[in-house]
Amino acid sequence: MQSTLPGDDPLHVAIIMDGNGRWATRRGLPRVAGHRAGVGAVRRVVQAAPDLGIGTLTLFAFSSDNWRRPADEVGALMLLLQKGLRAELRGFIEGGARLTVIGRRDRLPESLRRALDHAEQATAHGNRLHLRIALDYSSRDAIARAAASWKAGTQPSPDLFGHHLAKLLGGGVETTNVDLLVRTGGEMRLSDFLLWECAYAELWFTDKMWPEFGAKDLSAAIGEFRRRERRFGGIGANPPPPCRQGSGVGVAEPPAARPPSRAQVPLPLVGSG
Repeated sequence: MQSTLPGDDPLHVAIIMDGNGRWATRRGLPRVAGHRAGVGAVRRVVQAAPDLGIGTLTLFAFSSDNWRRPADEVGALMLLLQKGLRAELRGFIEGGARLTVIGRRDRLPESLRRALDHAEQATAHGNRLHLRIALDYSSRDAIARAAASWKAGTQPSPDLFGHHLAKLLGGGVETTNVDLLVRTGGEMRLSDFLLWECAYAELWFTDKMWPEFGAKDLSAAIGEFRRRERRFGGIGANPPPPCRQGSGVGVAEPPAARPPSRAQVPLPLVGSG
């Protein structure tokens, strides 16, 4: 069955980039080596995204819960992100990507905050891909902050509150709800990521660690999405196909079934472990 989303409408895909640390540990490497390797996966998916019909790509780079990790690992992640942003900014501009950051900024290093502000301003006119990076992000915290700032006396509704939340997260830049959520690393949970925006998202999981993920994997996820019928609580024209393993979500085939892409596009971001 085909997705009910028209083929010409750009998709909003969100990715939980999980498995960097485990990928490194299994190879006898320090965890930070996995984060560096994860940069290549980000390059591949960002390059592939526009040609797969993706208009907005939201990447979960650093959760608010990740502050619990060892200080040296957190520091290495922040430095890697900062250096990469400065090095690849021209590539963002030339590639037509608009970069916005969601999440708290008050706990980030000041030098990183300056780099983020500069990158957002410099890429503000990009129109080929809206690349959103979730840094020090917690969906429950974002929802709570949006509720606290709701105008007193205004009758709430899901649509109005959703617009309000989107504006707060994106610094005034609204985005559509998530169409497809992808998570690597074998885990099957949302981990406090875009809970409101993923209310009707299709879910797709793979055992591949994030450094192994590539354009072919993203294409497979989009292909599965296109075969689904999104009913949004209504009744579809055809009964849904049986779900694998009793689950209501998509499960990728074993990693060996899809070799990683060799495509390369510079991007300075990493995922979690």
